[in-house]
Amino acid sequence: MTTLQVEVAVIGAGPGGYVCAIRLGQLGKKTLLIERGNLGGVCLNVGCIPSKALITAAKTFEKVQHADTMGILVENPRLDWGKLIGWKDGIVQKLTSGIGTLVKGNGAQVMSGEARLVAPGTLEVTTAEGPVRVEAEHLVIATGSRPIEIPGFAIDGARVIGSSEALSLNERPGRVVVIGGGYIGLEMGTMLAKLGSCVTVLERADQVLPGFDPEVAQILQRKLKKLGVEVHLGARALDWSETAAGAVVRLEKAGQVSEIACDRILVTVGRRPNVEGLGLERLGVELDAQGFIRTDLQRRTKVPGIWAIGDCAGQPMLAHKASKEAEVVAEAIAGHASAYDVRAIPAVVFTDPEVGSVGWTEAQARAEGHDVKVGKFPFAALGRAMTALETEGFIKVVADARTHEVLGLHVVGPSATDLIAEAGLALEMGACLEDLSLTVHAHPTLAEGIMEAAKAALGEAIHVLNRDPVGHGR
Repeated sequence: MTTLQVEVAVIGAGPGGYVCAIRLGQLGKKTLLIERGNLGGVCLNVGCIPSKALITAAKTFEKVQHADTMGILVENPRLDWGKLIGWKDGIVQKLTSGIGTLVKGNGAQVMSGEARLVAPGTLEVTTAEGPVRVEAEHLVIATGSRPIEIPGFAIDGARVIGSSEALSLNERPGRVVVIGGGYIGLEMGTMLAKLGSCVTVLERADQVLPGFDPEVAQILQRKLKKLGVEVHLGARALDWSETAAGAVVRLEKAGQVSEIACDRILVTVGRRPNVEGLGLERLGVELDAQGFIRTDLQRRTKVPGIWAIGDCAGQPMLAHKASKEAEVVAEAIAGHASAYDVRAIPAVVFTDPEVGSVGWTEAQARAEGHDVKVGKFPFAALGRAMTALETEGFIKVVADARTHEVLGLHVVGPSATDLIAEAGLALEMGACLEDLSLTVHAHPTLAEGIMEAAKAALGEAIHVLNRDPVGHGR
């Protein structure tokens, strides 16, 4: 067996693993990046990037159909499904090939194969050319996650599909039942509805997007109804059966059992960490009750020299969280003073309208013992939103009533996924309402809404009526 010696071996080349390898290379560490599939992991290949490509295409298709509102007349817009999928695949290919260039350009090596820990500091990698023994001072586990399957709905790639399969269908499905009303299910469901599919969403909780601000969820559910998406809350999918006309899903809601006919069943009920088969338990690496690898603030495991980042190391299971952890680990391995000490991780949802959220909701802030001050500003009162024909939703800022420190900010509306970055900076720097309200925002822009929401919390909003008399906010 060939033996390769490096300083650091990184297992998994998703947004955690490849970022870690690049940063380690920049820091002068001899690094090997090992990936059993394509570089980029789930995110770039069958997740974040391809889904946003299709979502953007669906939004464009819908805009074209309603362009007559602006006086733009488009006759009979049609959809070329094959060309759409090909365009999406081209974006994925360009980005994933670029990762290899970046990794190698920063001095790290790439190996294609499946890795298994056989001893502290030692891996055995199964490659197409045969097994390779890798010896490293540090091992970074970045193996990601996979969709959770539920009883009675095993993913077969035909009738029952997961989010990965939903991004590479050979034709647009006529009728789709989406099991799970979280961000993945709603993104996929909204996209398919805009492209012409009949979509039904089943969610066991009492709101779509469980865990998000309830007012945000209400706006989103209202738009889903406008798009023709049927949403069943408090509903549990029981099983499905094949018929001559397609599939039939049985569901239970309020004690009543009913059936829905469909062509595809999309299961999006969450993800679980990829930790099986690595040999972690044999080496003493601890897992928590949900199967995530236990780590400290530098993402060290209990075993010296073994680190873990990304989805396999715990919630939230988001690409940008994995990338941040990757930089922390690389710098810690290189001897720098670095730790995962972020105040909040933003969450973004590419539905219609979009959702961006960072920090505590109103209810969470109160549960943490804060007397809360809230400011809201509707996009319907914002000139830039009117000119874009996107006036649904609002910006909501949550702050401590005494100190005015910003505790959370939630956006549902146009470009929410971009606007939330300013809110993330505000939380990270410990900003107060005054910091947001006194900062001059360019006009006419959507970002003005953040300034106005902060002013509303202070009783000083200009373009909406204030709840409190002017001047009583400070």
